[in-house]
Amino acid sequence: MEGGWPLLGPLQWVRYVKKQVKVKVGRNEEVRGWLFTVDPVSASMVLVDFMESEGTLVQVVMGHAVEEVQVLKEPDRKIADRLQSMFLPPRTSILDPEELSRRKGGIRSWLEKNWVPVEEEGDELKVAGVLTIRAPYGPEDCCSANEIILDRIQRLIQNKMDH
Repeated sequence: MEGGWPLLGPLQWVRYVKKQVKVKVGRNEEVRGWLFTVDPVSASMVLVDFMESEGTLVQVVMGHAVEEVQVLKEPDRKIADRLQSMFLPPRTSILDPEELSRRKGGIRSWLEKNWVPVEEEGDELKVAGVLTIRAPYGPEDCCSANEIILDRIQRLIQNKMDH
């Protein structure tokens, strides 16, 4: 890919996500890292570099400055897992399967009691087809593109936890 990064669009950018890339910006400047995501509006890239001793470096490369992107490497399982969990809140404790099942059942019955349509799909709860709740089934474990439903379900779950 040379020039025109912002013009490629999301369907092309996704081919580079979660891969180690070299990004040419300016005449003689390069930035390297694992492409975490691309902002769909500005085409800006979020690059992550796992440093040996200094922790993790996160850089944003503005989309208009990108001149060329080259894939250097595909992620192995360890890198893919680190990228996947990088911006998730840390878990303070690991819950056993019985406790997780109890929590899932409690949240499901609470939502049903509050007239919220909910279905189980494996380890996840699906709310009205637009929201997913993952283990351990707290407010921060909700995921939806619909901000209004997300906020309401998170508050409903928080109310259950407060009582």
